[in-house]
Amino acid sequence: MEASINSLKREFFNDEAVIIHSRDIRKQEKAYSILQYSDIRQRFYDSINSILGQQEIYVIVCCSILKEPFIKRFNRGEDVYGLSLKYLIERAIFCMDDNVTDGSLDIIIERRGVKQDRMLLNYYNRLRAIGTKWITPERMKEKLGKFSFRYKRDNIISLQLADLIAYPITKHVLEPKAFNPAYDVISDKIYSYKGAVLGMKIIPH
Repeated sequence: MEASINSLKREFFNDEAVIIHSRDIRKQEKAYSILQYSDIRQRFYDSINSILGQQEIYVIVCCSILKEPFIKRFNRGEDVYGLSLKYLIERAIFCMDDNVTDGSLDIIIERRGVKQDRMLLNYYNRLRAIGTKWITPERMKEKLGKFSFRYKRDNIISLQLADLIAYPITKHVLEPKAFNPAYDVISDKIYSYKGAVLGMKIIPH
């Protein structure tokens, strides 16, 4: 998939260093100003959808926290990013149990700021130390591999794919009946087990 993304960058921008960024694409800003032209825009979206729809094995595990309903319902100051990380790790480990016979889960987080990153790292370390309701600390440490923070400018393809995937999922969560062709392309990639969609956690729900 990395080769496909770099091929797309060369085709449209003649530059593999261009960062795939959903907001810039939607706003047609920076390198994506070329998307103001309808024919280029359509070819670009078709290419993106073709890449995301590939049968190459990738699985989506996602978590959406509706902040205002969450605060009203639970009225607590828990770090929503840490909470999201907890559910993502849980579901990713469940997915590994079902699909991966060996290996570990490497986690790459896009940097947000020194304070925010430190808070999330502390949350992650607590998860490793105490586990969760469903994952014991021993199992957590067995499954988890490397944990790192990276900048958007580092041009990490997996982070760019996550950014592409996040927007249509967010739109689906907020407006499930709205026209959302990008979500239609990726929906069958969301982790499911025996008919149950386990790879999408919405809080509160």
